[in-house]
Amino acid sequence: MNLSPDEVVFWRYGFVTINLTLVTTWGIMLLMVGGSFLITRKLKTGLLISRWQCALEIVVQGINTQIAEAGLPRPEKYIGFIGTLFLFIAIANVGIVLPWYQPPTGSLSTTAALAVAVFLAVPFFGIGKTGVLAYLKTYLQPTFIMLPFNLISDATRTLALAVRLFGNIMSGGMIVGILLSISPLFFPIIMNVLGLLTGLVQAYIFSVLATVYIAAAVAKPAPPEPLPVSN
Repeated sequence: MNLSPDEVVFWRYGFVTINLTLVTTWGIMLLMVGGSFLITRKLKTGLLISRWQCALEIVVQGINTQIAEAGLPRPEKYIGFIGTLFLFIAIANVGIVLPWYQPPTGSLSTTAALAVAVFLAVPFFGIGKTGVLAYLKTYLQPTFIMLPFNLISDATRTLALAVRLFGNIMSGGMIVGILLSISPLFFPIIMNVLGLLTGLVQAYIFSVLATVYIAAAVAKPAPPEPLPVSN
């Protein structure tokens, strides 16, 4: 039993390594690109639409609703990033029902890369909405003494995103492997079902946290209250 898909190495030359994490990650990306092409190539605007388009619209509308509820009033600006983030993690996690499959999110390198993507997306959207100076001023609020603490907060929440997702997926895979060695028929089926639910929940939590961080970055600073006028 491997603790991480990083341990399964297919090819290595110097510092270049192709392991199971890399292969499954690219496989999922190709699956998403191919699936999106097949589903969106015949989109219609009339009343009669295909089942695939109906399912796609339900997914898109659900993601838009969650983005709006998290504090972003124009979700169409952010669904490209947040929706892709959610779908990638969800597809990577639900694949655990397949035999001999190890999710790439069970590797700390994958979850760290996803967390870094969120870390870079926050100032990208924040600066795009409020401007460079207004965004940088948020690190000095409510006073300049908070600058190092705000910087530490950005770093620690990025680390927490990576470790939370990695820990939950990796521990779930370990439990399935242990139960498989004890009782190869009954317990693994139950744990796979629970792992499927956990994987979807983790994808939801990760994407919602990313949305909340972006919403906080694009929020305009509150205007100062007017000073009272003395008679």
